[in-house]
Amino acid sequence: MTPDFGGWGMSRNSARWLGRAGVMLACSSLLAGAQANSAPPPLKIYGSLPGFEMAALSPSGNRIALVGTLFEKRHLFFLDADAKPIQDLLVGEHKLRRLNWAGEDQILLWTTRTTKLGVGFLQDKAELAQVAVVPVAKGDLWWVFANKGTIAGNVQGDYGLVERDGRWFAFFGGVTLEKNSYGQTILTTTAQDLYKVDLQTQSAHRIALREEDFGRDWLIDGTGEIAATLDFRSGGGLWEIKTGNGKEILTGHNGLGGIGLVGFGRSPETLLFIQEDEASGDSSLFELPLGGGTPTEILADQQVSRLFSDPRNRQLLGYEVDADVPIAHFFDARREKVMAGTRKAFPGKLVSIISWNDAFDRLIVETEGTADPGTWWLVDIKTGKATDLGVSYPIDRAEVGAVSMIPYKAADGLEMNGVLTLPPGREAKNLPVILLPHGGPTARDYPGFDWWAQAFASRGYAVFQPNFRGSSGFGPTFERAGDGEWGRKMQTDISDGLAELARQGIVDPKRACIVGASYGGYAALAGVTVQQKLYRCAVSLAGIGDLPKMVATEKFESDNDRTLMRALKRLTGSGRNLKDISPIVFADRADAPILLIHGKDDTVVDYDQSSDMAAALRRANKPVQFITLEGEDHWLSKSETRLQMLEATVAFVQKNNPPD
Repeated sequence: MTPDFGGWGMSRNSARWLGRAGVMLACSSLLAGAQANSAPPPLKIYGSLPGFEMAALSPSGNRIALVGTLFEKRHLFFLDADAKPIQDLLVGEHKLRRLNWAGEDQILLWTTRTTKLGVGFLQDKAELAQVAVVPVAKGDLWWVFANKGTIAGNVQGDYGLVERDGRWFAFFGGVTLEKNSYGQTILTTTAQDLYKVDLQTQSAHRIALREEDFGRDWLIDGTGEIAATLDFRSGGGLWEIKTGNGKEILTGHNGLGGIGLVGFGRSPETLLFIQEDEASGDSSLFELPLGGGTPTEILADQQVSRLFSDPRNRQLLGYEVDADVPIAHFFDARREKVMAGTRKAFPGKLVSIISWNDAFDRLIVETEGTADPGTWWLVDIKTGKATDLGVSYPIDRAEVGAVSMIPYKAADGLEMNGVLTLPPGREAKNLPVILLPHGGPTARDYPGFDWWAQAFASRGYAVFQPNFRGSSGFGPTFERAGDGEWGRKMQTDISDGLAELARQGIVDPKRACIVGASYGGYAALAGVTVQQKLYRCAVSLAGIGDLPKMVATEKFESDNDRTLMRALKRLTGSGRNLKDISPIVFADRADAPILLIHGKDDTVVDYDQSSDMAAALRRANKPVQFITLEGEDHWLSKSETRLQMLEATVAFVQKNNPPD
């Protein structure tokens, strides 16, 4: 696959518009609408991609790379230590996923694209990653594996960066092309080999081969050598960890596939792996000596949502405790003190560390929450100053709805909570309400700035995002409590949250709609089919309407992967009839209008899930609208179609559940 270079281009004039103290992105003409005294901010403010998307500090901390929108055009900006512009690149509608520095002079920019796989593959298309190497000052950008002839143009895995004698090398998983009997070079597999890419000469050398019978993962040390491998046999669940020279140091079994290499441990003499207990579902981190020995569990008393590693050597530096307000911790006492002081500087906010330099004296953090639409800061520890780089959404702080956590109990007594977003300027009493269950379902919502929730709040609605059983972040027992409860207790947990808000007098339960994406889309459909007489309308974005078909599709596309099928069975229910919880089966019972929206390029939930549901509702003479988002994926990666979704959703809810 050859990358598409369309849509990239240098912008020569935008630098003069940048603020003196910082970039202050998202400062387009839309901001004027957000500051109007009478009308709420235009939906385009919420529906467009964030004005500030991502950022990274160079190893020295003297350069900043960031992606943001200036006058409605997306750029990759390079700034100096004082946040003054060096140059920038127009990035158009490319689906950017992350960026990281390779030294001081180039950035690795990760993108994905939806790609048709062609004949011979069980899946019709897949979301494949590509990496652009972008120089800060001199030279043209180039794509890893592009035009190599023997390697597909996509990147399958990221195994780190190594500096040797002032030159940088990147290690990626790549798919090696094969020759058929006619001498043609073709793609025959999606299994990866390990390649070493010289970021100066653009050359790529294969240094390790894939194994056809199992999946392989590699751990690369700070010198560029293979320190360890993890092999997993999907069918039987057997796994083994070996040193780089092939010595076996640990073996085990995990029928659900819950095993993976993470990186090096707290010292370069140990590696870190994660394993999920098949019975309890508890995920544990283990340090294992590279020379062999008994693995030691670490952070056993913490609910960890994120790990921090040294970008140079993948050594573990710290972790983030998952909570309503996540807290980052570092093992090194100085880093821990710096992080604690940074949090203290932004009281009452969610503070997320985004990037740091080698010395850990310059940080990029993002704050969000009540009266904060996502603000990005450059924190300089030496000077004690924080420079405002820009905001994710250009909304006046007074227009940001207040966000809080609401604890409640489910009907069976299980304690849980949810995020409540209130409409600005309205009394929190008898409000119309939107139930907005998250996707996953193993995910959770936090009291930060949620663009979808805030868009509804700006139109006069209270929005409640319940962390129902099965959500992550509340421990393995809570997460496993969702197993087999799709359409059952997971569903009533959502409506129990509605009942609690009504009991407190915050919302009017007779003016409620349910809206969601992915699993949340399933919950929205189930809320007006499997459940009854609760909601005035339902909106499903990329939701699942037919569970038996979902399982059948996963079985076919995975070539009946036994590990995947065991995991699905545990998640959706063992020994239960999936038809009993499938909205499509109960289409004739739908008791409220339904809006279905689905991206045509969705590679996670089949487009047919929504088109089939729409057909079933029409056959039953039920009110339904179905909108196709052309060229859109599962994650709403494009501004135009994301805004199309938001405008359609808000209009549908306003029609069927007026805010006044």
